[in-house]
Amino acid sequence: MPGSAPHQVAIVVYDGVKLLDVVGPAEVFGEANRLGADYKIELVSPNGADVKSSIGIRIAVDAAPAEPSPDTLLVAGADLYPRTPVARDLIEATQTLAARAGRVASVCTGAFVLGAAGLLEGKRATTHWKVAHELAARCRSSHVEPDAIYVRDGTTYTSAGVTAGIDLALALVEEDHGPDLTRDVARSLVVYVQRSGGQSQFSAPLQGPPPRSPALRRVTDVITANPGGNHSVGELAHHLNVSPRHLTRLFREELSTTPARYVEMMRFGMAKALLDQGHNATETASLAGFPSYESMRRVFVREVSLSPAAYQRRFGTARRADDGGKVAH
Repeated sequence: MPGSAPHQVAIVVYDGVKLLDVVGPAEVFGEANRLGADYKIELVSPNGADVKSSIGIRIAVDAAPAEPSPDTLLVAGADLYPRTPVARDLIEATQTLAARAGRVASVCTGAFVLGAAGLLEGKRATTHWKVAHELAARCRSSHVEPDAIYVRDGTTYTSAGVTAGIDLALALVEEDHGPDLTRDVARSLVVYVQRSGGQSQFSAPLQGPPPRSPALRRVTDVITANPGGNHSVGELAHHLNVSPRHLTRLFREELSTTPARYVEMMRFGMAKALLDQGHNATETASLAGFPSYESMRRVFVREVSLSPAAYQRRFGTARRADDGGKVAH
């Protein structure tokens, strides 16, 4: 509104911070300003001094933690903190800023900073899928969702790896200014405005490390190569010449799932790709190996809180021959 104070965004930076975690969201807020918003962006470090990013580029800092009273606090991530405890001065800076902030958010491994500062207790959260297990181990009262692009729990927001910070920033802009301005920001930056928090970070085969045992790797390779095939527990066990009970134990020990759930998630990943390519929902269910459309729909609703048709409308690529290959936004 004319004459109102700008919306203050404080982004916490520190030595080793991922540069894209900082500039990605900042560009979203900056582009929103060009289109009519009024965000004031400040970079804050634990002691107010300039910092060096993970790729060696120096970042000029605007303020120390005692100065800003942010409407939005955003903590960027780094490779350092999944591997080591979060530095005490960074924890204290985050706590100081969060106490004055209207909403608190993190990009990627910035969730480890929020967790160390006690800001994720009892909350749903996410981070990069590779280190989600470590965040869950450190924040035992939190419910870590390793496959979400971003998660909102009240006024606390966490997002997945690097570019998901752009998705989160777009969501925050939409919360402040509505979908029309946000869509214009996304178009201007040539990014998708449709990636909601419920969308998977990766297709199912990429969500974790491969099985340790060669036998189980052979089975998962068979499933991944043809998700639509006959992959009953008995058939998979026969492929390895082991009992269904033994195969189920291997899946639980190494992948923390069951053979049936693993097959289902492979089919879910294939179905998403088919919908993205423009296949209709009925074709997709058949090609991906689901027993019926309804069984595929149940998986979509469970995993992304959307029907297959709604998923396709939100995330699918337009493939009409007359559109010159342009992506619809």
